[in-house]
Amino acid sequence: EPFYENYGPDTQISGAVPRYVPLKGDFSIDEEKMKAAFTKKTRAVILNTPNNPTGKVFTRSELAFIADLCIDHNAVAITDEIYEHIVYDGHRHVSMGSLDGMHDRTITIGSFSKTYSVTGWRVGYALADEAISSRIRKIHDFLTVGAPAPLQQACVAALNLPESYYQELAAEYDRKRKILYTGLKKAGFACELPEGAYYIFTDISGFGMKDMEFAKALVEQAGVAAVPGSSFYSHGGENRLRFTFSKKDETLLEACRRLEGLEMTGKK
Repeated sequence: EPFYENYGPDTQISGAVPRYVPLKGDFSIDEEKMKAAFTKKTRAVILNTPNNPTGKVFTRSELAFIADLCIDHNAVAITDEIYEHIVYDGHRHVSMGSLDGMHDRTITIGSFSKTYSVTGWRVGYALADEAISSRIRKIHDFLTVGAPAPLQQACVAALNLPESYYQELAAEYDRKRKILYTGLKKAGFACELPEGAYYIFTDISGFGMKDMEFAKALVEQAGVAAVPGSSFYSHGGENRLRFTFSKKDETLLEACRRLEGLEMTGKK
């Protein structure tokens, strides 16, 4: 943790007991805490890279460390990689399933939503060993039936887009990333440039307000919406807010203008 807010409830709905592993201050993997979280009862680890909400892109060495733990404990890695094409500054996405010994023990989750900007279509996929994927398909069939056929056909067409599409996509988001980052810094938010995805996870400690109160005030006073940081933690996170830059440039610039002119209680 922090983690995409669905992971905890999804784990509990499936009958499992989640154990949350805090990341370090720079959102890198804490090897000691990760190792301690693995026990003889561990069946799987859920990992999201590039990460929502932090924007962290986990390195090959970080993933290899987790892979070794999975192999040692006969556990499966469930990897959410839906932002795989949205990375910056030379960072490279590494798929857990490509690592030695992980091909048959990784469930790779992919989506068309982020890469092709069709979030409303709700079309995605899972790649896994046949023994695992057959069970996934059975559960999926009874829970969701299936995505509309025309949308699936459109997604297949999208997979045939040239490499230049993905380069342009990353470049466009990089421009938006810098617009929002610059605006947040000017407005007094503590934050770092994300390595991937399209979120900036800010520290609001300097404003003297907790996340829920702060997020509500932003909407009421500036018409700018952010997600309270506690949404991404099992406990805590009240000193964080998540902003997204998946918006038009003019929308981001206007949001930055409003934030800079905002007078918040306790702002330092």
